[in-house]
Amino acid sequence: MAEVINLRKGDKVAVGFTNITVGLGWEPNEGTGGTFDLDVSAIMIDEKRKMPNKDYFVFYGNLNSPDNSVTHTGDDPDGTSSDGDDDESIIIDLTKINPSVQEILFVVTIDGAADKKQNFGQVRDSYIRLIDNNTGKEVMKYELGEDFSIETGIEFGRLYRRNNEWKFDASGVGYKEDLAFFLSKYFSGTINK
Repeated sequence: MAEVINLRKGDKVAVGFTNITVGLGWEPNEGTGGTFDLDVSAIMIDEKRKMPNKDYFVFYGNLNSPDNSVTHTGDDPDGTSSDGDDDESIIIDLTKINPSVQEILFVVTIDGAADKKQNFGQVRDSYIRLIDNNTGKEVMKYELGEDFSIETGIEFGRLYRRNNEWKFDASGVGYKEDLAFFLSKYFSGTINK
């Protein structure tokens, strides 16, 4: 049985399988009070680092990409339905991805972070993992070891295409931003939420 590849920030690894579940998980720190609504999104971008159109932003308000390659399994508004497993997941079939899409960014934001005065410093055990759906086995995992004490949005990782091969980059980049920031960064039109 193959070992799970434990990634460190900045690691780039060839994926080698095409039917993937990207699972993300986290736990609120004890005593932080209130519930945390963390939302995972997949942003599909072309070589100019822009979405081909607004429907290539896959999140709780748009569960499927137009090419049917990316499916969000649904919102977990308070993180209680996972019981230690993935809080939210995205299923990807790399064989169906629109040829113009060169990258898929996996971003997690805290809904209402400013109003609730929440940030990723109040969240622990955050990770992103890739599962081969043909075998059901976890292949690689990146645990966010850093303390993002002021950030409200994190790019956990990205799948990207190089020379017709898909790779995964454990990026772990934090932002003091919300979902709207990522939309405006990768899309120049208007998106109705």
